[in-house]
Amino acid sequence: MPELPEVETTRRGLAPLTTGRILEHIVVRHRQLRWPVAEELSSLAGHPVMALERRSKWLLWRFERGTVLWHLGMSGSFRGWMNPPDPGPHDHIDVQIEGGHCIRYTDPRRFGAVLWQPGSDPMQHARLRSLGPEPLEAAFSGDLLWQRSRGRKAPIKNFIMDGRIVVGVGNIYAAESLFEAGIHPRRAAGRISRARYQTLASVIRQTLARAIDVGGTSLRDFTVGDGTPGYFGQELKVYGRAGQPCLTCSTSLKSGVIGQRSTVWCPKCQR
Repeated sequence: MPELPEVETTRRGLAPLTTGRILEHIVVRHRQLRWPVAEELSSLAGHPVMALERRSKWLLWRFERGTVLWHLGMSGSFRGWMNPPDPGPHDHIDVQIEGGHCIRYTDPRRFGAVLWQPGSDPMQHARLRSLGPEPLEAAFSGDLLWQRSRGRKAPIKNFIMDGRIVVGVGNIYAAESLFEAGIHPRRAAGRISRARYQTLASVIRQTLARAIDVGGTSLRDFTVGDGTPGYFGQELKVYGRAGQPCLTCSTSLKSGVIGQRSTVWCPKCQR
């Protein structure tokens, strides 16, 4: 599933093609994704895209009278074409932009979402209202994690993947961040010190920022805005490396399931 760096990479790729330009025409071939595609999408032809923003893993297409909330789901991707080929069976939506670009949304598993929030504040949408802070913004800190973790018995990996605590720390980046911070993914969130949370918050920020800089993680179903895959996967230290030697201490990496998600860690480096 595309995670925050992949979505931010996509936003940066699409923004120059869309921001300030008229949305000329929309073709919706399949209206049933995770939920039905918002009817309002088809009525936006002739209106300019005011901004293309991101909140958590949602892309926010801002218009004068409201916002389209677009989620890539498990396998969604965008491509920008000047002369698009004939659509395939998984090419569900085409957005024709002033200047010639056709932005095509492809989603083999059809688990993405296209929703609508009227008015000037998209954060009032039910999918966005309860979200925690962005990990790359000032509101996110080790002190915040420490305060919200008091009394929590849930594993720390589940805790930092909870979007009500902090958004965008998905399975891959949670595993990598916990390794860099030296914290075992099964340790109870409420039994981690303030100092270790400060380290963890710093590492989460650095890990996500680095992934954005290099274009996200290379996943089989993910393609960034210009059609090229991300390459952060080349730098992964634990995710997907179960049974291989730790790159720090050479101990064999362990794996298990935490919160129904596969997890890999080093039994020596992480406590």
